[in-house]
Amino acid sequence: MKKAKKLVSVLLICAVAMMLMAGCGGNKDAEEQQPVEPKGEIILATTTSTQDSGLLDYLLPEFEKETGWTVKTVAVGTGKALQMGVDGEADVLLVHARASEDEFMENGDGVTRYDVMYNDFVLVGPAEDPAGVKACDNKVADSMAAIANAQAEFISRGDDSGTHKKELSIWKAAGIEPAGDWYISAGAGMGDVLKMADEKQAYTITDRATYLSMKDTLGLEIVCEKDADMLNPYGVITVNPEKNDQINEEGANAFAEWLVSEQGQKLIGEYGVEEYGMPLFTPDAK
Repeated sequence: MKKAKKLVSVLLICAVAMMLMAGCGGNKDAEEQQPVEPKGEIILATTTSTQDSGLLDYLLPEFEKETGWTVKTVAVGTGKALQMGVDGEADVLLVHARASEDEFMENGDGVTRYDVMYNDFVLVGPAEDPAGVKACDNKVADSMAAIANAQAEFISRGDDSGTHKKELSIWKAAGIEPAGDWYISAGAGMGDVLKMADEKQAYTITDRATYLSMKDTLGLEIVCEKDADMLNPYGVITVNPEKNDQINEEGANAFAEWLVSEQGQKLIGEYGVEEYGMPLFTPDAK
């Protein structure tokens, strides 16, 4: 009888202990699942490629969930994004035109700049390749010269974006000032320019990420790639809060630091792998 009572007591103690442990674990899980308190809104001015490629749709929900900040994205191209920073109309910038970024920082318009990631530019065009670009052995200046010599239609971003700046630098390297009916300045974002090039079966320069994200809807092929001059690095810049009292310095710093954190870099490196078998951007935080 005493043994039975002792056994019951032991079982009761074990049951209570297990309930307490489960309760503690449940409380811990509940604490971990508690949503982060909302902190306010950040205005991000960025290039259209980060939007059109789908990268921001992948990153921003994670950033907002982890930090409590909400991001309002204005995708306008690098030139206009930098101007928004100059005018104090954005808190943080994600852009890709290093010379212009350096000038922005030298003028005191930005406080911090971090390398974030890179991909590359590619020259795309119709499969028939009427300008014979594929015979140029992936030398981009020679490829652009072939397009100009053939007066094959070329769609330029024409919007002072990072892609447009890169295109102009390549024409300059080729010793060509593009002009004529064959050279069409769209004044539009990357996705719209790719659609226009597809409709006209024309050539254009695009970042690889946006092209891959739209490839299945386009009748365009990569005709020139992997030239050393086609590297496309991106940087994040926090805008100088002295611009006006509306600049969200705390939110801008949180976003910039998250992008270059281990978590942010991990997510950047993962984006595109499942769908395309390769990352669309390579993390590059120093």
